[in-house]
Amino acid sequence: MAPIEKVEGRAIPFGLKNVDTDVIIPAKWLKTISREGLGKGAFETLRADPNNLFDQPEYRQAPILIAGDNFGCGSSREHAAWALGDLGIRVVIAPSYSDIFSGNAVKNGILPVVLPQSAIDRLMEVAATDPIHVDLDTQTVTTPFQDRFTFDIDPFRKMCLLNGLDEISLTEKSDAAIAAHEQMIAKTQPWLTPTLA
Repeated sequence: MAPIEKVEGRAIPFGLKNVDTDVIIPAKWLKTISREGLGKGAFETLRADPNNLFDQPEYRQAPILIAGDNFGCGSSREHAAWALGDLGIRVVIAPSYSDIFSGNAVKNGILPVVLPQSAIDRLMEVAATDPIHVDLDTQTVTTPFQDRFTFDIDPFRKMCLLNGLDEISLTEKSDAAIAAHEQMIAKTQPWLTPTLA
């Protein structure tokens, strides 16, 4: 997955509260195991309205989504993070998230930023006309109007996002240790090691 350090651009001023994963990506899109193409189904019900935010020219390919409280609630579908990523979203800013969605977002290269509602309200205003800048290294969200909001993030999640590490990449970093352990098991407990006939 691509590392995240700084993300700057237009932000979609979505702001709705309690947006569940079925709104993010309806169940009919869950038949695939591919991440590609799910952006077409992202927020499909809302995008049926021709005046929806997601398809407005100024927000097309916006890398930031500003959401309301409890974003990503509902089922644990990882497809929700896949759909956001395929839509071009790298950062979601909201007052709170479902724990499962937050974990899925990080594992798929999306930074979930938690800010208080007062900051969300201000960012919604700015997003209507101007870009927003998110810096993961300094853990700040800034605007061209000198607004500066700091956010907390788990250090392990921060390290994974800064380095573009998903669970497979993390495992591969331990390849030598895993190989050494397997060799030790083969020598000390050969009955656990399958033999080829």
